[in-house]
Amino acid sequence: MIMMINTIFLIQIAVTILFSILAAFYDIKSSIVPNKLNFSLLFFGIVSNLILSVITNNIKYILASFISMLITYVITYMMWKLNIWGGGDVKLFTAIATVIPSGININILNIFPQLSIYPFSFSVVVNSILIAFPFLVVFVTYLVFKNNIFGNNIDFLVNIFNMDSLKYIKDSTLNKFVLIDDLKEGMIVNDYYFNNEDIVELLRNENGNLKIYKSARDDFKFYFKSQSAGGLTNREVWQLKIMNSQNIISDKLSVKIAFPFTPAILFGLLTAIFYGDIMMIFVKNIVLVV
Repeated sequence: MIMMINTIFLIQIAVTILFSILAAFYDIKSSIVPNKLNFSLLFFGIVSNLILSVITNNIKYILASFISMLITYVITYMMWKLNIWGGGDVKLFTAIATVIPSGININILNIFPQLSIYPFSFSVVVNSILIAFPFLVVFVTYLVFKNNIFGNNIDFLVNIFNMDSLKYIKDSTLNKFVLIDDLKEGMIVNDYYFNNEDIVELLRNENGNLKIYKSARDDFKFYFKSQSAGGLTNREVWQLKIMNSQNIISDKLSVKIAFPFTPAILFGLLTAIFYGDIMMIFVKNIVLVV
């Protein structure tokens, strides 16, 4: 019985890693993680944990799977609303939580990672955020040199850690203008200022991710922008293209350059499985030192 349970655990780990690798591949290639991939992993998690509950005659496996799925979805959804990551990342975190709801402990592989006081999926989230920082630094550095931000301005390079310089780097590297015809689902729109009140009515009727705000500027009454990291919906893309064809809005919009977060999720998952919770390891080492 123990061997069978461990075998299912191994299959769960292998499948989760495989799907996370595929998610990272799609995110890097197209900036979108397919819903089919996330929902397939989630379905596998429910089925595999249901099998565990049946063969052990213990409801804890499927119950833990559903509880972990629900809690992880709520927490990561709230962070999505704060523009921490995209909707595809929320679904991937939730799917991982459904497959592996508790800490890894497999004798046959001698895996005894540092566990945390919170669910395993939270360890993946925490690890991913911590691991994402060096990814983001490398990503921004690549864009800086690709776009030749510094040019021949040596003074700018010397004062790189000045707040104005950092803001300029952020605005120059993590944003770009795209043609309305090239807009795609998931793109995050920056502030677009306007005076035409017809735009207000048209976008309010969409009830999507674009939100209308009153402008504090003297030259414009309103502006709209994406209110979360979920970006544009397909319907909003269609509506913006219609509005552009009718000359209601301009031919270009400023959008954020999407940072592919799923590679960080993949490495956060691998770290959580084979090494443990980075934050707990850090706290433990601090306590031991003190």
